[in-house]
Amino acid sequence: MSYKQEFIKFLAECGVLKFGTFTLKSGRIAPYFLNAGEYKTGAQIKRLGEFYAACIREHGIEVETLFGPAYKGIPLALSAAVALYEKYGVDVNFCFDRKEVKDHGEGGMFVGKQLSDGEKVVIVEDVMTSGKALKEVLPKLRGAAKVDITGMVITVDRMEKALGSERSAVQQAYAEEGVKVYSIVTIEDIIQALEQGVIEGKEHVPAIREYLAQYGAKY
Repeated sequence: MSYKQEFIKFLAECGVLKFGTFTLKSGRIAPYFLNAGEYKTGAQIKRLGEFYAACIREHGIEVETLFGPAYKGIPLALSAAVALYEKYGVDVNFCFDRKEVKDHGEGGMFVGKQLSDGEKVVIVEDVMTSGKALKEVLPKLRGAAKVDITGMVITVDRMEKALGSERSAVQQAYAEEGVKVYSIVTIEDIIQALEQGVIEGKEHVPAIREYLAQYGAKY
């Protein structure tokens, strides 16, 4: 079983990946849903970090520092940094931002590695729906130093059009911000896993394909 198939199975076992009828924040009615709030144990977050590390290694993404946007990105960056060291012997820095600049103690916007010019930074996030989170953190990162943002890693690329666009959020990130987004898996990988019996729920495939026919972006 590939690490992508293992990850999809992991999503289902954790209750993060669900099938049925769900009203998304966008107002779209989707036949599947991803709820990262279901991660709640040390074992789960450790395993999740290993999948991020595997994705970074598979694509050969150059990285010196993993950045996790507050708040969901914080444990992701930490667990991925640990996994890169434990699994591959690669020791990278990590940092995350504060929602508000600290005006006492050491002060500043970032916790962990203080960024420097030319530093290769990879942003670690859960999912990417509209790209709003990326637009919010880029000015912070680029304002701290002239960093080289070599990529962003997310769990699942839904491969659907962002609101008011023909592009997906992943495609927009590259076209508008020059940031290449890598996903551990895509919705097409999930469809294949359903069809091959890696996880249960093959009966939901027609509804997912119908949904993508209406909202899917061209790749």
